[in-house]
Amino acid sequence: MEQQNKRAKITLSGIRRALRLYQYAKPYRWQFALGLIMLLLSSSASLAFPKLLGDLIDAGHKGLLLQQLDRIGLLLAVVLILQSLFSYFRIRIFVSVTEKTLASLRQATYSHLIRLPMKFFSERRVGELNSRISSDISQLQDMFTTTLAEFLRQLIVISGGIALLAITSPKLTLFMLAIVPLICVAAVFFGKFIRRFSKQVQAQVADSNTIVEETLQGIFNVKAFANEYFEIGRYKKKTNEAAQTGIKAGLYQGAFVSFLILGLFGAMVAVIWKGAMLMAEGQLEVGQLFSFILYSGFIGGSISGLAEIYTRIQRAMGASEHLLEILNEPVEAIQPLSTAQRRTGISGEIRFENVSFQYPSRKDIAVLRNVSFQVQPGWQVALVGPSGAGKSTIVSLLLRFYDPEQGRITFDGREARDYDLSELRSQMAVVPQDVFLFGGTIRENIAYGNPEAGEDAIIHAAKQANAWEFIRDFPEGLDTIVGERGIQLSGGQRQRIAIARAVLRDPRILILDEATSALDSESERLVQDALDKLMQGRTSIVIAHRLSTVRRADLILVLDKGTIVEKGTHEELMENEEGLYRGLSELQFTA
Repeated sequence: MEQQNKRAKITLSGIRRALRLYQYAKPYRWQFALGLIMLLLSSSASLAFPKLLGDLIDAGHKGLLLQQLDRIGLLLAVVLILQSLFSYFRIRIFVSVTEKTLASLRQATYSHLIRLPMKFFSERRVGELNSRISSDISQLQDMFTTTLAEFLRQLIVISGGIALLAITSPKLTLFMLAIVPLICVAAVFFGKFIRRFSKQVQAQVADSNTIVEETLQGIFNVKAFANEYFEIGRYKKKTNEAAQTGIKAGLYQGAFVSFLILGLFGAMVAVIWKGAMLMAEGQLEVGQLFSFILYSGFIGGSISGLAEIYTRIQRAMGASEHLLEILNEPVEAIQPLSTAQRRTGISGEIRFENVSFQYPSRKDIAVLRNVSFQVQPGWQVALVGPSGAGKSTIVSLLLRFYDPEQGRITFDGREARDYDLSELRSQMAVVPQDVFLFGGTIRENIAYGNPEAGEDAIIHAAKQANAWEFIRDFPEGLDTIVGERGIQLSGGQRQRIAIARAVLRDPRILILDEATSALDSESERLVQDALDKLMQGRTSIVIAHRLSTVRRADLILVLDKGTIVEKGTHEELMENEEGLYRGLSELQFTA
């Protein structure tokens, strides 16, 4: 969160990088140009308003004809109407352009993000990436909709206002410029100093709220360890810190308000005093002084507003840099597949030849070392070994989440890198131990294996996975909402839906991460039966945690510290009295 709140320095190179994002606004550039014209016209109309008010006062003061007063009053009404119309169309145009542009930017960012390789996601937090698409783009939304328009409007008001003041009274303009801008700038810096305390209070309150959230979520542990008073003390300390910071901020805030009253109103009194002196000398009219005061207020307010706009531009620049970091990352070479391409299969023959691998984030640690093995089509292959042996890494390499540092992997004798990535992965399906279900319906989760499948195919897949019976018992059937991550379903039900998804995909290579280890006996029986049916006629790679489930495997690969230390069938490996597999098997049996 701290990184997100940092502001980028506004530099020419930063502006050039940020302008890359304006390519998404290019299709709407003429509409945007029209909005800028509306902005110029509305700002010009606002500058005419004080001048006409001054003329109206002068006309009344000099006792001019009622007809002339009516004419000035009518002009004021016309200016007000025009300003309101120009402002309406400006906002409407800018909002329209912004929403279309940000929709394109969101789509491009998500499309790019989801095509990035696994190594990118292994080094990033999900919350951080989600922030890029939500809050960072929202910062740009503020930039497109209001910040840019406000920045241009303030510049027009300041430059136009000073020009009109100089025409009205050069002497009084110089006097005003020597006082008002300095007071406004001082007020801005003083205000930023006070806001720092306000942010500190917010951070400390957030910390105290975190304590409340954690203790209420973990109330079982709090009470089990009798730590109620420990948590009360922690919360008391944080809230007292927030109170002390708030009190300190209040002292400075009081000083700030006093400064504003003294500085801004004092500056205004000084300008009026000087104007009255010029009136006494016959160099200024009453209406001109009135217009002058209004213009001074406009200019002072605009100068103060520029500091806030500058801060918002900094935030938008920081957001654009965060987005460009993602958009600059190289994506995987994937493409949409037709039905015919999905059906173009491989036989399922796999070969690892002297494969070595280190994860990009841990280059100094070899996860696999010279791993070699061959899998025939239709074989069931089990990967066993202690945690950290490299079992999951072999699966990641099969799916080409990563490519090996050394050696090569082939499918049907053809190197993995020579296959189209989308086509290769379309021939595989994964049933993990910790099943992830999307928050929609059972139908949507099963159909994820093949989005083009019809109702009959989905039902057939559910039956094959021993899932149709419990699905049918739900009042909504396939349209039952599973909840976030499938929370509405039991572990066994989630596993069977994951198997149905794999059945619907009809893969040539099936990857299983021991899917029954955390289930009760009845659920385990149903899931194992579904898995047995699913593995028939397919090459299956099984990460085995319980060795009792892989005794029928055609090949068992025993890994330890990134190397294959044993391989063979269950019977062959059990004959080796000193072997790791036999030791693990006897340890589990004894347990």
